[in-house]
Amino acid sequence: MFIFLAMSSLHIRPRFKETVTGTAKEYISTIKEAMDQNQEFIGLVSEQYCVIKICLEERHYWSPELTLTLEEISEGSLEVRGLYGPKPSVWAVFFMSYAALGVLSLFAGVYGLSQIMLEKEAPILWVIPILAAIAIGLYLVAQAGQKVGAEQMFRIHHFYEQAIKHRVSLE
Repeated sequence: MFIFLAMSSLHIRPRFKETVTGTAKEYISTIKEAMDQNQEFIGLVSEQYCVIKICLEERHYWSPELTLTLEEISEGSLEVRGLYGPKPSVWAVFFMSYAALGVLSLFAGVYGLSQIMLEKEAPILWVIPILAAIAIGLYLVAQAGQKVGAEQMFRIHHFYEQAIKHRVSLE
């Protein structure tokens, strides 16, 4: 239950990092074998990278994914980094929206302050709080979307823990 609460908290993209024994090939084959046995999850598996997704029938716009990056630190030791988040296209839409709002705020602020320095009126400065309100609205939409996908994120995490046969705590 704690993991479910941590995943549905204010963390934008929950993540974990752990060091395990073995090789990347062994680790990946374990996950691939678990995905082959469980039709609830599908994914992409390569030598140093793995993505675990919910099956197509259950997937929706806010469905999360678990991205695993594997890096061999030494002989027989492997660092696994996991990142939960939406599809990259959903993440990109929000990132670009925040970036656009930031750039528009910057231009409005520069133009408005230059108007003030020229002792003219600067009504464009009213755009900045409006853009800030839009950014807050985007954040709230993202949080609502994360709540919609929280149950699926919990299922992916539980599947991953079963596949590797030990518990993983999130940061």
